[in-house]
Amino acid sequence: MTGHADEHERTMAFAEIALGQIKALRQPATPRNYEIWYAYATGYQPSLNQKVNELLQRGGSLSDADLDQIYQEHLSPTRLSDRIDTVGSQVMGEIEQVMAMIDAAAGSANSYTESLADMSEKIGNSKDREGLRAIVETLVQTAKEMEVSNQKLEERLNASKQEITELQENLEAVRTESLTDPLTQLANRKFFDTSLEHAIADARAKNEPLSLMMTDIDHFKNFNDSFGHLTGDQVLRLVAMSVKQNVKGQDTAARYGGEEFAIILPNTVLRSAITVADHIRRAVMTKELMKRSTGEHLGRVTISIGVATLRKGDSIQTLIERTDTCLYAAKRHGRNRVMCETDPEVAGGAAAAQVA
Repeated sequence: MTGHADEHERTMAFAEIALGQIKALRQPATPRNYEIWYAYATGYQPSLNQKVNELLQRGGSLSDADLDQIYQEHLSPTRLSDRIDTVGSQVMGEIEQVMAMIDAAAGSANSYTESLADMSEKIGNSKDREGLRAIVETLVQTAKEMEVSNQKLEERLNASKQEITELQENLEAVRTESLTDPLTQLANRKFFDTSLEHAIADARAKNEPLSLMMTDIDHFKNFNDSFGHLTGDQVLRLVAMSVKQNVKGQDTAARYGGEEFAIILPNTVLRSAITVADHIRRAVMTKELMKRSTGEHLGRVTISIGVATLRKGDSIQTLIERTDTCLYAAKRHGRNRVMCETDPEVAGGAAAAQVA
């Protein structure tokens, strides 16, 4: 319940900032405008904030066209699918051009073959030197034309190959963007959900252990209230960096939501997962936060972590719920600690909850 209350207060603070911006700039309080300013208040999309700040510095306000452009580029639900469709159409266009070139080359090859057969027949029927010379000159000219045609085809095919490679890279970039949290550069919730489903299926198929870790930043609301959401963003990035530095290649680290992170640990027993969790906790705790604009030291950040392992009969939801129970047990018992499902405090808390 405490977590839900904190989330309510934090989101209400974002809402107040958003409405304050709308009032200050005297903009219509439409859902689109509210969504833009709410996203701006959270700071979860640095590119959106940068665009808004640039436009405000340039003109002091935002026109309806500016707001529409910001929404289409950063918030519209269809923006990524539209980009994928565009790149896909470009790939298909390149393929159609290549197929047309191949058809043209095949026609030239057939024509060249027919020409050779015709010349061969003429050579057999020729009776004088001049006639043979004319036939040979025609063959040489035909061969040169074929060589030029092949060279042009090769150049165009190479250009198309490069273009398609670039389009494939663009498509992969869009795909990666759709699965990445823009602020922390960790996997987003969508990618986490898919990865956990696959990890559970894989663990069961291979009869291997699987552990899940969930972490929450302690007193995160205080950072936002005291120092502003830009400092809050800095805290989120700091924790994300510590997570990245302490997970292996097969692990999946994601921003689960708000100030909460999740890490999927395939082929990892509970004891090993606890060790990883404590490394992350210590890595975060050793870093001191500093306000870049003033050099002011803002203190240290700590996190609480819950760890659970996959059981027989677990669903995605039950594994997440059990891990989340461990996380809130860590927060209830003083924060800045790792707790797992075998800890007496967690087991006792769960039993008490069932009795209640």
